[in-house]
Amino acid sequence: MNRMVNTSQLSGCASESAEKSERPLIRERGQHEVFCGLTSIIWLHRKMQDAFFLIVGSRTCAHLMQSAAGVMIFSEPRFATAIIDERDLAGMADVHEELDRVVEQLMKRRPDIRMLVLVGSCPSEVIKLDLSRAAERLNRVHAPQRRVISYSGSGIETTFTQGEDNFLAALVQEMRPEEACDKASLIVVGSMADVVEDQMRRIFSGFGIDRVSFLPSRNSEELAEVGPNTAFVLAQPYLGATAQALERRGARWIPALFPLGEEGTTNWLKAIADYFEVDPDRFDSIVEPGRNRARQAVAKYREVLEGKRIFLFPDSQMEPSLARFLQNEAGAEIIEVGSPFLHRHHVSKELAQLPDSVVMSEGQDVDRQIDRCRAANPDLIVCGMGLGNPFEAEGFSTKWSIELVFSPIHGYEQAGDLAELFARPINRRGRLEVDV
Repeated sequence: MNRMVNTSQLSGCASESAEKSERPLIRERGQHEVFCGLTSIIWLHRKMQDAFFLIVGSRTCAHLMQSAAGVMIFSEPRFATAIIDERDLAGMADVHEELDRVVEQLMKRRPDIRMLVLVGSCPSEVIKLDLSRAAERLNRVHAPQRRVISYSGSGIETTFTQGEDNFLAALVQEMRPEEACDKASLIVVGSMADVVEDQMRRIFSGFGIDRVSFLPSRNSEELAEVGPNTAFVLAQPYLGATAQALERRGARWIPALFPLGEEGTTNWLKAIADYFEVDPDRFDSIVEPGRNRARQAVAKYREVLEGKRIFLFPDSQMEPSLARFLQNEAGAEIIEVGSPFLHRHHVSKELAQLPDSVVMSEGQDVDRQIDRCRAANPDLIVCGMGLGNPFEAEGFSTKWSIELVFSPIHGYEQAGDLAELFARPINRRGRLEVDV
């Protein structure tokens, strides 16, 4: 039976859902500490090799990206910032003319660009700059050699992984309608490291599934076709807008756990195999070696993580999947799982794996979450960078959640690496402690 949350102790929070099918949930609305959606460009610009991300923002946006990505002054990354300055804000210059001028300069300097992505920011949205219309205008000038699209990377009321979601949703609009074909196709949705993609392709090939695409693709020319004969599976839990865009194009979603750890990867692959009617014996023969390697790799770190009490702050929206992995495969005890937003439809299988004792929170009131965390006195805190150092100074072990987005952690071969990311700070704290 669902317990009631005392809302008088949770300022700015709504009471949990009364639906019996939902676990108790604290909904919080208050001060939050997350990166903005612009930071997703850090991994997206590496993923799509012929795309260039042009942020239309302020000097603050430029400084954020420079520091977050560690870009040196002489490097040539595939992102930049078209800075909105005082003349633009005061209406002394035509912002659209200025943007056209910057794009023209960029195209001449970087002829390798095949897709230009205009990325909206908080400043561009505050002054009501319509980048979608700007993209249409610029696309008429530069197509078909180059495509121009846009999406919002604004940090207003969002978290940083929503930048990827908005970008992929924009890419869905660029996909061609599928041609008539009797054979179903599969789209794997969500950025994963190239080495992980290659591993997945080999497994799908073993299943006999040969019409497989990944979103985002490694270059803009490889965008998949989409239609009623297309199935898609999510590799990341934060892609709600992208899933809706694919479904509007007629594609069908394959529900599954997310491919983190042996359990999640097996469930994810089994859902795909069942959809494509892969023979069960064939499935077992193909995945069993990977399952064994994953179990053995995680077992090396289970001794460190087993019984450890872990508190997950809301940051990336990957928190329910990470909590399931830590509990079921690493033997940890989960105290609270916070997420900036819960796509209940997409993470329902993950939530079903967590016991009723786990507190779930959606949104953020950071001061109250800090109070709950201190009271719980966990062995490990998974949180954003802004909270990590203060908690470390108080004697807690922490793991930066953003590292879990940058690192290759999906699939069988990366299961041990995923466990090590959580074991490392606990081991470090143990080495630093000195008996008095």
